[in-house]
Amino acid sequence: MVSRIRAVVAGRVQGVGFRYATRSRALELGLVGFARNLDDGTVEIEAEGSDDALSQFRRWLDDGPPDAAVSSVRTVVIAASGGPTFEIRT
Repeated sequence: MVSRIRAVVAGRVQGVGFRYATRSRALELGLVGFARNLDDGTVEIEAEGSDDALSQFRRWLDDGPPDAAVSSVRTVVIAASGGPTFEIRT
């Protein structure tokens, strides 16, 4: 089954390569979607793919890349929308 999640990741997640590492991990898992910095210092992510891949991705978000310090991840399931790839948005 294909699902889509929206996650907002808080902590030291901007200026540490979080979006780029997120894109890399998402592509490894075959996910589509995006990651973008928000004005409040968090990173918003939408990711779509198989339930198994999303589960692995969600666990990865709890730590993120080595230079990040994740303090919280809020996740909701949203309607799947399709997409060609995983992109970084500004």
